[in-house]
Amino acid sequence: MVKKSLHNPIYFEEIIKRISGLTENSPKKWGKMDVCQMMRHCSYVLQVPQKKIKLPAINIFFRLIGILTKKEMQFFNNGIPRNMPTFQKLIINFECDFDEEKQNLLKTLDRYCMSFNNKNLPDRHVLFGRMKEKDWGFLEYKHLDHHLKQFNV
Repeated sequence: MVKKSLHNPIYFEEIIKRISGLTENSPKKWGKMDVCQMMRHCSYVLQVPQKKIKLPAINIFFRLIGILTKKEMQFFNNGIPRNMPTFQKLIINFECDFDEEKQNLLKTLDRYCMSFNNKNLPDRHVLFGRMKEKDWGFLEYKHLDHHLKQFNV
């Protein structure tokens, strides 16, 4: 099975096309966020490897779960479970503007790509531990794929 990555131009373009297919009325399959909030959330998550959002430290128990989750996702190439908890800093529970968030997400994706191309991705993640470039590309793709499936694109 192919392990898709944001670092592969084919899958990067796939994600952009899927984001472009979102509308204000895209129905959700699960979760609390509306489509606009989801796009803001995804932008925030993409800002973590760009070092624009710093996540708080977590205890060793959750770090071990995060590291095991990363390894399991890579080994089995599976997705993120529905309704999985996230960092408080990444929760969006307020109103936002759909068009603004869509454009912002696309710009944030481009900035993420620049960080990758400039070899400027961090070597650690608070939850997932040690990170290589391939880990960032894989996990960021999986996260975006998870939320785009949530809204049927």
